[in-house]
Amino acid sequence: MSDRQVSLRREGAVAVVTLSNPGRLNAMTRAMWRELRAVFDGLRADDDSALRCVVVRGEGGAFCAGGDISEYPSFRFEEASLREFHENEVWAALQAMLDCPLPLVAQIEGACMGAGVEIASCCDIRLAGASSKFGAPIAKLGFPMAPREAALVHGAIGDVLARDMLLAAGVHGAQRLYDAGFLLHVLPDAEVPAAAQAHAARIAALSPQAARLHKATFTALKRGGTAAQQLLATAYDYADTAEHREGIDAFLAKRPPNFRSS
Repeated sequence: MSDRQVSLRREGAVAVVTLSNPGRLNAMTRAMWRELRAVFDGLRADDDSALRCVVVRGEGGAFCAGGDISEYPSFRFEEASLREFHENEVWAALQAMLDCPLPLVAQIEGACMGAGVEIASCCDIRLAGASSKFGAPIAKLGFPMAPREAALVHGAIGDVLARDMLLAAGVHGAQRLYDAGFLLHVLPDAEVPAAAQAHAARIAALSPQAARLHKATFTALKRGGTAAQQLLATAYDYADTAEHREGIDAFLAKRPPNFRSS
């Protein structure tokens, strides 16, 4: 039996990535950050065109309660090891998620705090249970969120909530995060897993080429400058592709499209 705390399983065209740290609401250990990076590096390198979407979830009714603070005394009080942790473990994992060409759906149940908010911020679509709580109250612990992580969260949840979470240790309910545009849906808690799977299946039935190109567009627009300009150079390369032809042919023939694996 594997002792990995970040696992991946296939359910048809959907991959499910699960965070598991029993007894700690899936708080992220250093090993878990490394495992998360490995999982998403693997997804990015995987040439299996049948895989269309990824659901990110936590085990046992919680998403992720933050970092596993029990580990912190062993490395946080030396600048070099602290930098290594944030830049080469945490950010490397988050960047691997951001670089994933597949759409990511966050299935948020229960606690979504600190590291959980960062992980959810990397996802394209976020669904949460009505009782879920969101925050990053690390100012209570005497340290800030690392700069790139804070920028990621700020961009995803907006200025008002990011400042309250980081400056005032604010913790907010799912409805507040929905109102801020962070969540697509707030659902009864028991409905979240099925809703996340249904949304992933909906994405998986659509054009994977379109999903990949849309994600590239979102990334380029966020970076701006030359990245956005470079995007235009290849923006229409899909013109003579099977998926492009199939989608239009199916519409004109009034039949469902069949975006087969290439």
